[in-house]
Amino acid sequence: MKPEAEPNRLRRKSNPEPFNMVLNTVEEPNNTKQTFFQLLGGEEKGIETIRNLVETFYDIMDSDPKAAGIRAMHKQDLTEAREKLFMFLTGWTGGPQLYIERYGHPMLRARHLPFPIGESERDQWMYCIIKAMHQLAFDETMMTKLATQLYGVADFMRNR
Repeated sequence: MKPEAEPNRLRRKSNPEPFNMVLNTVEEPNNTKQTFFQLLGGEEKGIETIRNLVETFYDIMDSDPKAAGIRAMHKQDLTEAREKLFMFLTGWTGGPQLYIERYGHPMLRARHLPFPIGESERDQWMYCIIKAMHQLAFDETMMTKLATQLYGVADFMRNR
């Protein structure tokens, strides 16, 4: 389920900050438009769904040998990483801007530059997030849309 990536020469020039692509216009078959946050349950369940996604993601990253490369880039204690990803994804999906309120602009590329991120690391990250969505029994259509957008962000983090 790996979406096609843009050629390297276009990838970073075409959209310098893909995290601003909050999907606040996700088209549904009945022509309504909703954010991912709304589709994940909105105020009532969206926060809980994102929290569960992040916790499951990091549990997978922490235990699955297929994610050993990206696990090695993190501190032993994943508490801070879990919280930051939760806050970021909450805002990125169209929910409350928790990350921005606490830390300011995400500056994802700048914050990830100290880590050597290539295709393998991107793919490991995507493996963990997709596996987490499967474990949480996300709707297949939702999973595909979310994975496609997250792939764009993950690919944007590549610096080698």
